[in-house]
Amino acid sequence: MAPKDKAPLFTDDSNPDLEEFHEMIAERAYRKAEKRGFEPGHEMDDWLEAEREISNQYRYLSQA
Repeated sequence: MAPKDKAPLFTDDSNPDLEEFHEMIAERAYRKAEKRGFEPGHEMDDWLEAEREISNQYRYLSQA
């Protein structure tokens, strides 16, 4: 069960399934690395930041 202060991430058919969600994160993390010139050592940070951004995007949409 999701905490009371956060909406569930996947609430209806308009949200991506887990595979699509993973793909969206990978794509956003890639773009972050690309902007930095693929400087090594930031892979985990890029992934976690992208995951947080995508998650927040769908939480926001599910509350609208």
